[in-house]
Amino acid sequence: MSLLNHSCDPNCLIVFDGKCLLLQTIKEISKGEELTVSYIDVNRPSHIRQKQLQRQYCFICNCHLCLTKDKDEDMLAGDPQASKEAEGSIARLEELNFQEKWQESLDLSRSLIRSYSGRLPDKNIYQLELLDLAMDAAIALELWEEALHFGLRTLEPFSLYYPHSHPVRALQINRVGKIQLFLEMYPEAMKMLKQAFDIMKITHGKDHILMKDLIDLLRECEASMKTK
Repeated sequence: MSLLNHSCDPNCLIVFDGKCLLLQTIKEISKGEELTVSYIDVNRPSHIRQKQLQRQYCFICNCHLCLTKDKDEDMLAGDPQASKEAEGSIARLEELNFQEKWQESLDLSRSLIRSYSGRLPDKNIYQLELLDLAMDAAIALELWEEALHFGLRTLEPFSLYYPHSHPVRALQINRVGKIQLFLEMYPEAMKMLKQAFDIMKITHGKDHILMKDLIDLLRECEASMKTK
């Protein structure tokens, strides 16, 4: 695995299953094409990815995403000053969540998201992080309707930045589906859980523990729909 080179738009990814490290393909790969993985989280503009790769791995990435700066405009969409302010708030919210100060984190997240309404679209990566952190806090506080509200807003941006079969997108869809199942929104939950299943059967494989848990959720949802 250590021989695999980096791309910000990789055709493979590495998934852990207990002590096993699995290499999964996430795109059609032509004969003779190099297998690549991403060394970093690709949900950042090209100039930030380049700085991180140069600092940590001592190379400049020449993949097509970096050369074309594809998606940079989407990632930083909206008011530049609001985007900068939102970026500066992320570390504080992450610290609050790490310390499990959930109510304080949720209150701050709500305030920030409200203040950037109309100034930052949900696809702005810092607004997206605010929504995701707010979802985490709402889940911890068992505020399921609010967690679902935040989670649903993340799905379209996640599909933009994690296309193809990407586990990050699958796990987010799965989280939303689990909340819908808990709220007895069975048709909506079934749709979400099936979407997660279609991705995770590629990214994780049928024997992964997360896939087994997901199959149990699908069965639970199907049984509940029949009895309702």
